[in-house]
Amino acid sequence: MKNLANNIKHLRNLKHLSQEGLSEEISISRSKLMSYESGRTEPSVETLLKISDYFKLPIDILIRNNLTLSKNTSFIDIGNQRVLFPITVDSEDEDLIEIIPQEASAGYLSGYSDPEYVEDLRKIKLPFLPTGKHRAFPIKGDSMLPAKSGSFIIAKYIEDISEVRDGRTYIILTENDGLVYKRVYNKIEESKTLLLVSDNKLYDAYEVPIENILEIWEYTCSINTQEYDEHELKISSIAQMFNQLGIELKALEKLIA
Repeated sequence: MKNLANNIKHLRNLKHLSQEGLSEEISISRSKLMSYESGRTEPSVETLLKISDYFKLPIDILIRNNLTLSKNTSFIDIGNQRVLFPITVDSEDEDLIEIIPQEASAGYLSGYSDPEYVEDLRKIKLPFLPTGKHRAFPIKGDSMLPAKSGSFIIAKYIEDISEVRDGRTYIILTENDGLVYKRVYNKIEESKTLLLVSDNKLYDAYEVPIENILEIWEYTCSINTQEYDEHELKISSIAQMFNQLGIELKALEKLIA
C-alpha cells in the first residue's frame, strides 16, 4: 500500500507533527509509525481506524488516493468526513483546477463526492487565480445573460454557506436541480434559504433550503468558448435596458399605489 505510507507521512507533515508527536496522538509506538511511513510494514485494521479517526478521512481514501497532491489540511467537507483535497498541483508546484465537461455536467451530482470521479477530471492551470480551491463549470441556457451558453465559470469553493454575499453570482449544486449558476441572496436568518435570481428576468427567482445545498462556489472569472457577434451584443444590451426599465416601473407602481 504505497499510497498509505506516503499519505501518513504527508498528512503528519501538514499538521507539523514529528513522528513521536503523531505516535502519541494515535497511541502507537514511534518505531511502528516509522515502519508504516517507510512502507516496510502495514498497519492493522485497528491502527488504520485510529489514523482514519485522527485525520478525519475514510480508510479507503487513505489507501487508494494520492493525498500528497494536497498543499494543506483544509479539506472539503462531505458529510462529516473530508475526502477531497482543496488544491492539486503539477510537477512544478503550480495550482491546477478541475474542468467539469459539458457532456458530463449532469453526472456531477452523483460524482462530486467520489474521489475517483474528481481525480479523472481534466485539469488546467490558470496562474492568475486567487488563493483557494477552484473548478471550471459549464454554463447552459440564457438565464444569466450575458454569460453565453457553452462558456465556463471559474469559481472558488465556499466552505461556510453563511459567507454568501448578497448580489454575487455563484455555482450552486442542489439535490433537486443539480448545477445552476445564479445571483444569490442570503436568506438564512429569515427562512434558512438562499434566494436564487437569474439576470435574465424572464426566469423567476426561487428559494432553496440550505439543507438541500450540497456545494456552493463563488464566481471568480469566466471563459467564453464562442465569440459574441455584434447582433448578440445589441440584443443583450436592449434586453438589459428593458429589464431594468421593468424593475423601475414596478417600483413606481408601488409608490403610486
